[in-house]
Amino acid sequence: MEEEIKLEFKKSGFILDNEQEILEKCLAFCINYNLSPCDLVSSWDVYSLNRQLELTVQNAHMDAFLQQLQNEQKEAIIKKEPGLHLYSNDVEMILNNKPEDIDDVVPGTPTEKYDTSYLGPLDSAHRTNGSILPSGKPADLVTPFGQRKNKFVVQSTVSDLPITDSIKKEQHDDNSEDDIIKRVQPSKRCSLQTHCSKPETSCRFMYDRIEDKFNFLESRIMKHAKAFAVSGIYEEPVDPTVASQKSLFAVGMVCCEEEGRLKEKPVLLQSSVEHSGGQRVRLDLQKLSQFSIFPGQVIGIKGHNPSGHCLIASEIIDYVPLSDSSDENSQPAKKQALDQDLIQTDLSHVLPEISVLIAGGPFTTTDNLMFEPLTELLAYAHRKQPQLLILLGPFIDSEHPEIKKGTVNRTFDELFHHEILKRIQDYVEYMGSGARVILVPSIRDANHDFVFPQAPFNIHLPDLKDQIISITNPGTFSANEVKVACCTVDMIKQLSGEEISRNAAGGSKHRMSALANHILCQRSFYPLYPPAEGIPLDFSLAPEALEISSIPDILILPSDLTHFVRVVSVGGKSEGEVQRKCLCVNPGRLARGEGGGFFVELNYHGSPDSATASIIRI
Repeated sequence: MEEEIKLEFKKSGFILDNEQEILEKCLAFCINYNLSPCDLVSSWDVYSLNRQLELTVQNAHMDAFLQQLQNEQKEAIIKKEPGLHLYSNDVEMILNNKPEDIDDVVPGTPTEKYDTSYLGPLDSAHRTNGSILPSGKPADLVTPFGQRKNKFVVQSTVSDLPITDSIKKEQHDDNSEDDIIKRVQPSKRCSLQTHCSKPETSCRFMYDRIEDKFNFLESRIMKHAKAFAVSGIYEEPVDPTVASQKSLFAVGMVCCEEEGRLKEKPVLLQSSVEHSGGQRVRLDLQKLSQFSIFPGQVIGIKGHNPSGHCLIASEIIDYVPLSDSSDENSQPAKKQALDQDLIQTDLSHVLPEISVLIAGGPFTTTDNLMFEPLTELLAYAHRKQPQLLILLGPFIDSEHPEIKKGTVNRTFDELFHHEILKRIQDYVEYMGSGARVILVPSIRDANHDFVFPQAPFNIHLPDLKDQIISITNPGTFSANEVKVACCTVDMIKQLSGEEISRNAAGGSKHRMSALANHILCQRSFYPLYPPAEGIPLDFSLAPEALEISSIPDILILPSDLTHFVRVVSVGGKSEGEVQRKCLCVNPGRLARGEGGGFFVELNYHGSPDSATASIIRI
């Protein structure tokens, strides 16, 4: 079995440092926990991904890796027990086996005075003076979240500015200026435009047919094929199933021959009906020094097929070629201006500039429904005064233990309106007309339709309809001419589990950037096919909503995996090809277990390269 383990590590692009000793330990892990070599390497992939390790597997990490395996086994046992519920698959929280912010703290026995340096008028407005909350717990209960340490500490910064001691100083001086994030003046209200309004509220779903699925996949392949042909860089795509000794260029979708995870052998390529009648051909990837593929990915491929049964690949092109005209003119035809003054204003010469706070749900901890993290985030926003606050679901999380148990004495809609909208409404009214909030739903929202793509929330706030806006999931909008795209489905995590790759010797491993890059290169918010388990993908419901018509300036992808902010480049790999850049953001989760999580404070000024951002612990 050692050879099988070694082979699996090699297939995934890993290099073993102390090979014999590591293989012996891995063999013991497989025997003790009844794991296959493939399962073991998959677990190591998650472990290295969250710790941002390099390709080399070192013996020093084996003890910590063993702890992860033990925790996974423990979690599997808990799942089998009736009445016990795991909140989420947050990888880091599972590895630590406890909320990271409540070490040495016993609930009900506060160890330090609660830090109110970031609490403003919004916080006192939401305290219920001893009343009973929807969770059934008294409002004056001291929670682990309230006892957490290291509040509002900057975890990492993406900026050209020098990092100074102001990060630490800001925790003690409420009036100190933020030297890390250069913000636009809050008095300037940002303009706002939505680029797609489908699917619409109250739309019908669960009506998709096999024909809809076929048309969706065929359309994706044909759009990629046309883009390759129009670019002038590549040949006209041909049928890859026809035997030929000559080199050929084909376009098709990566498929798996059997159920389960994609494996290097066998990988199939399904071409379009126009080129091959929709037939599939086996792919041979042995000659490639590097590649990164997943099921549903549409690729261009150079190679030859001497027998007609196997296409031997010499090069894979995993992105749609960009051009100046195609990217600019592919903007959605339908835009909805949310400002009357914007309709009469020429913004063509306005420098794209926006200050924004970004946070992903859940917005309350697992031990209650008090929504403390959301309250403190709004208090922080009151102090920082960003032009835009982007909140991504879930808001009323269907995976919350108390929601699952059915112990809540309110409807989900009542919870959403009283615990979420009321807080946001108070924040906007307090801040004035300059504040704007974007809400993006999630398929985990108990108060919303379980379907993807997803219609916006039906919010009835006539007086604040231009300040509190809900968009579709996935959705795209422009704020001060900065194009922002977001999707609350955890595509980063799903692609991480389905992708197989091979890296060139000595190449660096930037998995987070690579995974986000797949979404941009495929021009799709959900390029994975078949969809992951638990994703209610409806192909009849506005398939254009899943398309990324042009490369956005900012792409927001909240995920259970490690938070990050990175500039990703798309295209520009061939001579004469246009390159685009995008700032990809995973803000993480605002609440993690019984402790606090993270959010992102971002200032965009002109281009992704000049943007500054900080990942902050709540």
